[in-house]
This record gives sequence, structure tokens and C-alpha cells, in this order.
Amino acid sequence: MTGKFDPQNAQNLVEIEKQFAVKAVEQAQTYWNLLAKVQPKELRLTKLDDEIFQHTMEAFPELAKEPYENLTKLDEEWMKSAEGKERWRKFIMSYEKKIKDHNFGSLIRMNARDEYAEKNTIFVTRIQFYAIEISRNRLGLNDKAHEMAKEEVEKERLQKEQEDAKKKKKKASS
Repeated sequence: MTGKFDPQNAQNLVEIEKQFAVKAVEQAQTYWNLLAKVQPKELRLTKLDDEIFQHTMEAFPELAKEPYENLTKLDEEWMKSAEGKERWRKFIMSYEKKIKDHNFGSLIRMNARDEYAEKNTIFVTRIQFYAIEISRNRLGLNDKAHEMAKEEVEKERLQKEQEDAKKKKKKASS
């Protein structure tokens, strides 16, 4: 393949789609691991978190209304509606030169109270992910996810310890 890659004229090659999907899953796993380790209100995702949070609250006042139900549980239908798409497009384009890979695909949890799962995940752009997750973190909406992620990490640690102990015991008896 010679020349510069033009995503506007590229064919939807299955291999390229798979690579994007793998990247999105890796990013989701990394974010979930961060949620386990860092109190959400202290988590910084970009150098522009303050600007992104402020812009999100101004551009989408319906997300800023307490008790923040529209931010806690995303409405995929609204996001994909003509009005939603147009508002998000303007928001996304304002970060074209500010955020690297601003329009790359990312996975986001529809409901901030639940973990990543097939029925709780949609595909959004990276800047939409930042806008929503930075807002959720700042407003305390990811506190439950933080606790769930911590518990998951602890379960995995205990399970690994048990497996290691079994291997050790098996080695010692042979």
C-alpha cells in the first residue's frame, strides 16, 4: 500500500475493522483498570480535562441537570438522532486539532452504575468518551464503578493466589 491512507475513501476492510475493535477493547480494559486504582474524582484522562468538562456541560445542558440521570444512563437513540448527531459533530470537530485521535472509536458504558458488558456498551468517538467519562468522574457518577472495579481486581488477585498455591503444592508433591 503506497501513499497516504485516506479514511474517507477507504473500503470497509474486515481486518481494519477488527484492528479498530481490538484497540477499542484494549482502551476499555485500560480505563476499567484505572477506575479500580484511582478515585474517579482524581482521575485525569487528558491535559484538557477541565476544558472538556466545561464544554460538555455547556454544549449539553441536559447532561448537566441534577441528578445527572442523562449522564448516568446514556440514551443511545438521542445520541444517534439527527439532532444528537449534529450537536455531537460540532463538539467533536472542536477538538480536531487539540486531542490526538479525537475521532477514533471507543467503547463506553451506557449505564455508569454497571461494568463493561455487551449489553451495556456502545461505540463512540474518543472525544465523546472523554466528554462523558470526565463528566461522570467529576460528578461522582463513577464511584460505584470504582468500587466494582476494585472488587473485581481483588477477586482476580485472590484467584491467582489460589492457582499459584495449587501449582506450588503440586510441584512439592511430585
